[in-house]
Amino acid sequence: MDKVLDYYFSPTSPWTYLGHARFIALAGRHGAQVNVRPVDLAGSIFPVTGGLPVHKRPKARQAYRLLELKRWSTYLDLPLNPHPRFFPVAAAPAARMIVAAELAHGAAPALDLTGRVLAAVWVEDRDIADAETLGSIAAAAGLDPATLAARANTDEVGRRYQANTREALARGVFGAPSYCCRDELFWGQDRLEFLDRALAAS
Repeated sequence: MDKVLDYYFSPTSPWTYLGHARFIALAGRHGAQVNVRPVDLAGSIFPVTGGLPVHKRPKARQAYRLLELKRWSTYLDLPLNPHPRFFPVAAAPAARMIVAAELAHGAAPALDLTGRVLAAVWVEDRDIADAETLGSIAAAAGLDPATLAARANTDEVGRRYQANTREALARGVFGAPSYCCRDELFWGQDRLEFLDRALAAS
């Protein structure tokens, strides 16, 4: 049976950033196909599933989130600024660009672009809602910024972004990152070991 992983995420999620490279490596080890599925987490998934934007969460939850980000950043030896200059930031422009990249070029370039977008927020203090910034990120990934921007603004990409979000909700996704292997959901970069085991058993 072919190994297929559906990857649901927001390009503004620090947890997606922390797990992204490890997820790609894991998929590669198992020869798994990855379906890149950016979703509207804050605007569509949180309201339905009970999630809250960071600034609306109780203070104790906000404080513990920062503690865990620091722990994981240190443990994984990944740089991360817990207070990025541009956060919260609109996710849709970057998400649509990632969708456009997958449609035009396939999963691997879209995954590479996703990693660069995540790093732009959590390491480089860049505004991923800004068109010029996104163009610069696309160019660094070896993609044509003008062509990608034009496609990102099409109805086709908008429909795909909405379809990703509906699909995620139908499969029980409530946070990012979430990974689906067959019909089994794995929520969070700290569940990658369980995903690894599921793939090894398939």
